[in-house]
Amino acid sequence: MDCSRFVIEATEVESMAKKAGLSVLQLLPTLVNTAKSLARPPISKFHVGAVGLGSDGRIFFGANLEFPGLPLHQSVHAEQFLITNAFINGESHIKYIAVSSAPCGHCRQFLQEIRGATDIKILITSPEIDGSDQENGIFKPISHFLPHRFGPDDLLEKNVPLLLELHDNGLVLSDCNNVGSDDIDTTLSNGNGDCCEGKLKYSALEAANESHAPYSGCPSGVALMDSDGKVYKGSYMESAAYNPSFGPIQAALVAYIVRGGGSYEKIVAGALVEKEEAMVRQEGTARLLLKSFSPQCDLSVFHCKSCRKRPC
Repeated sequence: MDCSRFVIEATEVESMAKKAGLSVLQLLPTLVNTAKSLARPPISKFHVGAVGLGSDGRIFFGANLEFPGLPLHQSVHAEQFLITNAFINGESHIKYIAVSSAPCGHCRQFLQEIRGATDIKILITSPEIDGSDQENGIFKPISHFLPHRFGPDDLLEKNVPLLLELHDNGLVLSDCNNVGSDDIDTTLSNGNGDCCEGKLKYSALEAANESHAPYSGCPSGVALMDSDGKVYKGSYMESAAYNPSFGPIQAALVAYIVRGGGSYEKIVAGALVEKEEAMVRQEGTARLLLKSFSPQCDLSVFHCKSCRKRPC
């Protein structure tokens, strides 16, 4: 298996399990060390790997990311990486998760944003933690790790889409030059700087429209471009407990890594789309992160507005 990949297709999952003489669930924890090897923790040097099984049989990897010079709360936890990886790859639900270390309270809370979160089952592979369960491959429901949950059910109506579900926030750019996504490739054909900015702008708008922000009503999206002209987008994802909310710049970085991006220095341009007078704004944080790991990257900020009433 290519250890640089972050998604394994369902047919290959079945093939790998059969070849190893294991069930798919038994295969899951055997991949955790591979996920750990993908972590980027220059501060703690503590690698965490998470592997999740999606509803369609695909397997998704997650690993922790840290950024020198930035506050520790800007770090990306392995479970957040895993869920973001699933999100950008169109997965609608995660059924089982194997993780190298016990999920912290931050991650247990973040997982609550998935519908049916109490049914997600987790296996901790560290032998010093619940060693008998690890040895026997016992997955325990998330309710075992977070028995008295607080989540979307406490704040939202039943019909509001949750994390990993389809979102369309009905946003358009505040200027008068909105185009549809079908027009973007044509606009880019000139190959000049303005066209690159257009590609970033509309990719960030798409990410904002996919954003999960039902608590603040302040969706946002980021798009990053590398030196090869490839674009990676990330959506803001909120938590009912607020603090575990996941910024769009971190989500775009996950997309960058998952899609094969190398060092952060290769990121040369970025765009953020958010509401102009939003109560929750991402610009300051996005600039802070980019200045830290890719100081040559220019960030353009565009404002959007709702064109129809849609849940965020």
